[in-house]
Amino acid sequence: MTIRLPTAPEGGSRMGRIGSVSGKLRATVLFAALVVMAASPAHGQPAGKPGAQAQAAPASKEAVDGTLHVCSSCHGFGGRSISPTFPRLAGQQKDYLVAQLKAFRDKTRADPHAQTYMWGMAAHLSDPMIEAVAAYYSAQPPVAGTPGASPEIAAGAKIFAEGIPPAKAPACMSCHGAKAAGNGPIPRLAGQHRAYLVRQLEAFASKARANAIMHEQSKSLTQEQISEVTAFLATQ
Repeated sequence: MTIRLPTAPEGGSRMGRIGSVSGKLRATVLFAALVVMAASPAHGQPAGKPGAQAQAAPASKEAVDGTLHVCSSCHGFGGRSISPTFPRLAGQQKDYLVAQLKAFRDKTRADPHAQTYMWGMAAHLSDPMIEAVAAYYSAQPPVAGTPGASPEIAAGAKIFAEGIPPAKAPACMSCHGAKAAGNGPIPRLAGQHRAYLVRQLEAFASKARANAIMHEQSKSLTQEQISEVTAFLATQ
């Protein structure tokens, strides 16, 4: 059976066309593709959450390549997404990617976009597949940020390096590193889509995305401060 998947947009002029409706349609099509792949005898996994036998089986190159092809339709070739709806995965920390994919699969990460796009996409991924996908994306060269200079970016650099003492918010770099490259389970932020970062900070602050540490760091941030620090990170 041949499955023709939609490809990621190739030019900035098409970015504005990506809306919630088209995004949901794409997610539905790709979820159906993953279900077919998971159910295929060639992949050795029945439909539904992988059982013990499937979890123990190594992920074949064919299965990994097929899964990465599905991922690329939203996250871009090599994880270099051009749409802020979907985060850039290239160069992301492997441990972080593993943790997030398992959280999507287990439905323990429940922010709105996780439920809309990733719960279904990750439902059939075995632990070996998750490890293989995470290893691939972590090995890709990260997307460089877009250079810029403005009072807003300068203010964001100060927040990143020094935190916001009156709000008891520590420096972002104390966990994410001086270059915002992350470490292990702590994600890379450098070069990430600004709108995506804004959405995550808002989700942490509202507890839509559960993370006790990030809730404490983000709950006192104003919209202006969120805009500043994400503007800076987008330049890195």
